[in-house]
Amino acid sequence: MNKKIIGYDAKRIVRNGTGLGSYGRTLINDLAPLMPETNLRLYAPDAGRDDLRNQVELRDNVQFCYPDHLRFRLQRDWWRVKGVVKDLKADGVELYHGLSGELPSGLAAAGIPGVVTVHDLIFLRHPEFYPAIDVFFYKRKFYQTLREATRIIAISECTKRDILYYGDFPEDKIDLVYQSCSTHFNQSVSPSLIEAARRKYQLPQRYILNVGTVEVRKNILLGIRTMAKLPSDLHLVIVGRQTKYQKKLDAEIKRLGIGDRIHFLQGVPNDLLAAIYNQAEAFIYPSRYEGFGIPIIEAIQSGLPVVAATGSCLEEAGGPDCLYVGPDDVDATVAAILSAIENRREMVSITVLPSGIVEAAQRITFAFSLFDHQIIAIEDFRFPEAECVFCVVDKIICDDLLIK
Repeated sequence: MNKKIIGYDAKRIVRNGTGLGSYGRTLINDLAPLMPETNLRLYAPDAGRDDLRNQVELRDNVQFCYPDHLRFRLQRDWWRVKGVVKDLKADGVELYHGLSGELPSGLAAAGIPGVVTVHDLIFLRHPEFYPAIDVFFYKRKFYQTLREATRIIAISECTKRDILYYGDFPEDKIDLVYQSCSTHFNQSVSPSLIEAARRKYQLPQRYILNVGTVEVRKNILLGIRTMAKLPSDLHLVIVGRQTKYQKKLDAEIKRLGIGDRIHFLQGVPNDLLAAIYNQAEAFIYPSRYEGFGIPIIEAIQSGLPVVAATGSCLEEAGGPDCLYVGPDDVDATVAAILSAIENRREMVSITVLPSGIVEAAQRITFAFSLFDHQIIAIEDFRFPEAECVFCVVDKIICDDLLIK
């Protein structure tokens, strides 16, 4: 019997170290062993970074596909937005999944069902965080994708609400499937790795942690201002790619006179990141708006109490036992951090991920038939009300999605 074939947009898998890249790699690594009779073909405009591509586990049913005949970047960019459809047809792809909010033009006309994961619509909800030209192109891509999509996966209720508000798409064709994160964060970290991280990054003895791109929307300025009112032996470690927002942070750090207590790290691999989580006393995530907030899940799995900002989906991601503050409220953040550290044991012992979010250790294994439109849970799991979190994306193949 011929294997079924599902195609995936793999550009971010091979190019992005965090965020959309992590989502795609985790999804493929979790999905491939559950679908041994299905070929997963990963379509990327080029091979990208070796270190990222090699994070995708080698399996007989996983294959990368590149347009090797195209020499120039503009040709490869065009291939991803339109030309790939010809390759999908030639390869016999029966379903195509856009992992980063995009689907190629002409997919529906080619008769290939399309599923797209929409992570957030921040460019519509808060366009002030983006250059105007980026907002213009993101909007075009979003509305073009709506025309191509058979079903949409929203990674949170917050994102689903935004899709319904800004897009003309049937609600019954939008599936809520929470994100998962790497298994690194709920596994014990060896003493040698802990020591290696401490030496390499010169970690302070006591610190709270923030993980995420250093940009205006992520709002780590709140964390920096909070540090000025916390005990002087407590530091802040910030892990993430820096942007021009760094200049504003540097100026504020200098004004507050706390330069020796703020530590910026970039390019941290997952194993050492897990070791950095492991040594923190609390986690702060003051982002003004997110589609989900994966670092909160990483922190919870690492046994950290979490302080996050109100105003988007972070209460949804973190659940009722994390602490939440206004994104500009320094005094409330100081109180929350002190409370989180003091009550860490109690907070961590009662914190469970909200309904629908399944930790990497509690894998939900789904077997399903693409053409019978069924999903069958074949392993026990911790949260019986969960729909499917392990990016078993293809839950979306239900009812009217595929060939009848």
